[in-house]
Amino acid sequence: MRPDQFEILPAWRWPRAAYVHIPFCAHHCGYCDFAVAAGQDHVADLYLEALEVELAGPGEPTPLRTLFIGGGTPTHLQPRQLERLLTMLRRWLPLEQSTGELSIESTPDSLDDERVSVLSAFGINRVSIGVQSFNARLLPVLDRVHDAGQIPGALERVRSSIAQVSLDLIFGIPGQTLDDWAADLDQALAFEPQHLSTYGLTYEKGTPLWKQRQRGQVRPVDEELERAMYLLATDRLEAAGFEHYEISNFARSGFRCRHNETYWANEAYFGFGVGAARYVMGKRELNTRSTQEYIRRVLAGESPTIQSEELAPHERARETMAVQLRRADGIDRWRFREQTEHDLDALIGPKMGGYVAKGFLNDDGSRVWLTRQGQCVADAIIEELF
Repeated sequence: MRPDQFEILPAWRWPRAAYVHIPFCAHHCGYCDFAVAAGQDHVADLYLEALEVELAGPGEPTPLRTLFIGGGTPTHLQPRQLERLLTMLRRWLPLEQSTGELSIESTPDSLDDERVSVLSAFGINRVSIGVQSFNARLLPVLDRVHDAGQIPGALERVRSSIAQVSLDLIFGIPGQTLDDWAADLDQALAFEPQHLSTYGLTYEKGTPLWKQRQRGQVRPVDEELERAMYLLATDRLEAAGFEHYEISNFARSGFRCRHNETYWANEAYFGFGVGAARYVMGKRELNTRSTQEYIRRVLAGESPTIQSEELAPHERARETMAVQLRRADGIDRWRFREQTEHDLDALIGPKMGGYVAKGFLNDDGSRVWLTRQGQCVADAIIEELF
């Protein structure tokens, strides 16, 4: 069956979004747990060859509403490689005319004139820049290779030809104070981005940062300080006119990341490349996280998929509850039933009522969403409800 024959299916069954992973980086940061290939630039051309084989697998181009190129650092590719990548994506994953969202992740040190020119020429209309911090003292703690002085130039180059800019910031960095975080927020706002993501630093098991914590070489910030940082971001950004539309994400009106909203709605999406996940027709699949193994498998005519599961309807409904609760819009009861064929109150009613009584959830009868207090402990609430 051709992809266009699935148009009658709802978005939670057949994807209107796709993610493409480019693993190459100049450096593997100590906190990062993504599928990253640092020091492997010599296989980038071979990787792109394998990626096109995977993209061409369905045999027909797949029209999309959103396409997100992530990593790694996709803009670490050489300009000619970026052209090759974007040419194949235009061929196999065409976007809706005029309304499609085409995003790419980047770093301040990788956005030179030539690369930005390539992005603009191929219709990239949203660039997400991993700033993480403007503080010269804190960037080395995060093991970042860019410096704060590279940020203004990168932003100026992107703004000259690309419509939307999003900045990523991290709080809860060892040694960071509330004043440090306030300064990062103020500097980010001064650049007038359309979108900001603010993430609390996590210590993913096995990463260099996690090992440093285990050895006592770094000390996490106090939980109360981290909470204060989160609330400060909410207050500062909302006061500046940003909509707090997901726990970690803020946008000017009309500039939400539509691609990520697919994940938070628990709708279907394609995934291509090393470590990429996909969710199609109720089935979740995951590609190998090894760049070398991905290349070997695909070019040998083998599937790069290493994990596949199809959740039972009850579990799929609980998963939908968990991701949708992260949104400021929360969970719409009617749409939830339509999507999952489960009643939200029958699924989590007693526990949900307890959190409403404690002031962690709001419930107006048609919709349930986290309060400001609930957002601060969202992961614990979602885990308990799940």
